[in-house]
Amino acid sequence: MNIGIDIDDTIADTYNILLKYVQEYIIHDIVKDIEKSSKDMLAQMYETKFNDESKRKGKEFFDIYYEKAVLNVEPKINAVESIKKLKEEGNQIYLITARFPSEKFDVEESTNNWLKKNCIPYDKLILNSQDKVTVAKKKQIDIFIDDSIKHCTEMTNAGIKTYIMDSILNKDFNNEQIERVYSWTSLYQKIKDYKKISDEKED
Repeated sequence: MNIGIDIDDTIADTYNILLKYVQEYIIHDIVKDIEKSSKDMLAQMYETKFNDESKRKGKEFFDIYYEKAVLNVEPKINAVESIKKLKEEGNQIYLITARFPSEKFDVEESTNNWLKKNCIPYDKLILNSQDKVTVAKKKQIDIFIDDSIKHCTEMTNAGIKTYIMDSILNKDFNNEQIERVYSWTSLYQKIKDYKKISDEKED
């Protein structure tokens, strides 16, 4: 099977490292109630609900911390082991991420270095993917995993089996067609079960 996987908040625990860096960034601005302010700012960044001031702060923040986050984020628990198993079982792994270019560093090189450092196997890395459905169709993706409500909904509407990785930003989202997963251990088993059913149907 061809499996498409998002990186940030799906393989990598990106929200938590960005939250740490946002708090550090806000401390320098001497803002009161640091935890609330940092979560509000991070939510705006994730949801791209920017006004002019938050756009300025968002750009400034990513100029300082984007490379640090890419290089220092930790994989989610059991993500590496599960992806290794999926690859060893003959699946093709496509990493389809919306990570965007930067004037400050080479995002592709840094992402590849992070994947290599963490021993995460993959067949193709696709960056700056805003239209993941088009990429998925081109690569004939059978299963897709992401934390993004938008991307998961679009994939499901395109007829691609989709799992949404549970996160603080999608916890209130509910779609009966999209199966929520809470861990890579559970996800791995669900993919195995889905593949078995698909193989039986083909027979």
